[in-house]
Amino acid sequence: MSTLTEPPRAAARPRLARFLLLFAVFLCAACGLVYELALTALGSYLVGDTVLQTSVVLSVMVFAMGMGSLAAKPLQRRAVGAFALVEAALALIGGLSVLALYVAFAWLGVYTPVMVAIAFVVGMLIGAEIPLLMTMLQRIQRQEAGGAVADMFAADYIGALVGGLCFPLLLLPTFGQLRGALVVGAVNATAGVALVLWIFRRQTRRVVQAGLLAGMAAVLALLGGAYAFADDLEVSARQRLYRDPIVHAEQTRYQDIVITESVAFTGDPDLRLFLNGDLQFSSVDEYRYHEALVHPALAGARSSVLVLGGGDGLALREVLRYDDVERVTLVDLDPAVTELARSYGPLRAMNHDALADPRVTTVNDDAFTWLRDATGSYDAVVVDFPDPDSVATAKLYSVEFYGMLSRVLAPQGRVVVQGGSPFFAPRTYWSIEAGIREAGFATTPYQVDVPSFGNWGFVLADLPEGRGAGDPPLRLAPDAPPLRFLDDAVLRAAAVFPLDRRSADVRASTLMEPTVLEYSRQEWRTY
Repeated sequence: MSTLTEPPRAAARPRLARFLLLFAVFLCAACGLVYELALTALGSYLVGDTVLQTSVVLSVMVFAMGMGSLAAKPLQRRAVGAFALVEAALALIGGLSVLALYVAFAWLGVYTPVMVAIAFVVGMLIGAEIPLLMTMLQRIQRQEAGGAVADMFAADYIGALVGGLCFPLLLLPTFGQLRGALVVGAVNATAGVALVLWIFRRQTRRVVQAGLLAGMAAVLALLGGAYAFADDLEVSARQRLYRDPIVHAEQTRYQDIVITESVAFTGDPDLRLFLNGDLQFSSVDEYRYHEALVHPALAGARSSVLVLGGGDGLALREVLRYDDVERVTLVDLDPAVTELARSYGPLRAMNHDALADPRVTTVNDDAFTWLRDATGSYDAVVVDFPDPDSVATAKLYSVEFYGMLSRVLAPQGRVVVQGGSPFFAPRTYWSIEAGIREAGFATTPYQVDVPSFGNWGFVLADLPEGRGAGDPPLRLAPDAPPLRFLDDAVLRAAAVFPLDRRSADVRASTLMEPTVLEYSRQEWRTY
């Protein structure tokens, strides 16, 4: 008899053994789902396109699970030893998966092939668990296969539920994505090797137990070493992705936040904020962007102002320059961004401590959800969202979103929306403008040059019934504060688009047909 073959007799204390084995099923299922979610989340952080990343990871892993189940059939006579080996391999590969992908992306510039390979291997190992666990459970329960199947799948599904909830609510906030995967790998190794070997200790030879436990110890040592050096590895890998030195970095449940600092060609400090690798501003020229975004919308009534997005406080800074602004509501999804704006010295100096102004109320919520339940009205609304390059942001550029926005706008109020680049992504820009018009607004498109971004566009809008016929005039208020970039002459020029960048034949974006996401992916991929 092979040293890995167990005689077909029940383990000691069947009830306890059954409970512990089902508990091992529960833990292994939770770990397996976390590996899937970690791969999906990392892809959305690094390369965007959450739907594609999720589809590829899940489809590859489900296919591989089927292949793994077939591959495990010959191992069922050696179920305990084979299962311990599978779990040790799964713990090592799954635990190191995020680190390996991050390093491959940062140093080698390769992501998708490595991601597919890891997803396939992890899926194979997860799939191999099922027939092996079934064999072990049937040996303990001594009942018909149907009862063992029901018990095992119940434990498996409950474990998947717990793993799915723990990933965003516990692992990411507590350990971060890289270390979280390593912690899960350690749990996986312990549950899959030590616990199962203890349950079947009377059926497994001591030399086999010693070998498998030594392998588990080696896996735990590798994961522990990676955990100890995780910060250094992450800092080195992240720095490879950015030209300038990183002075602040953190990963939240929503996004990866990075701030870099260098010296610009002008000799001035250049502080830059990146969210998921996308530039949000450069301190050298952000005033161009934020003056163009805010001041045309505040040329009319402005006692109450709503700012959607813009958690860095820079648009808020411009709003607060008007003394007759009485209240401002800032809605931004990520509390980590607004906390940076409050407490990070260089950013706080840039936004003039805007979030501490008593006129400001900060709300950390999804703007779409918040707007659906919002009450009251605002004289001016400033919409400063990231570009619509993901499913999460595309809904914020939909006809439905602008329809909800019209409900909180005062009769003669104004809205301004950042619309991306009319030069690099003209169909995206004009689709945004078309969506605003389809929601019932009159619109005035305009564009300026921001060196860090290039040519950049905005859309000024209002409700015609509150003002009369025609599009909203593009102008500054007579009592506008002194500005560094914008004046009426610049605004007059900003409303003129060159022939090759004027309104295109595009469709408005809706929740069911997010065409703006399709346009954005096609156009920005070119650059």
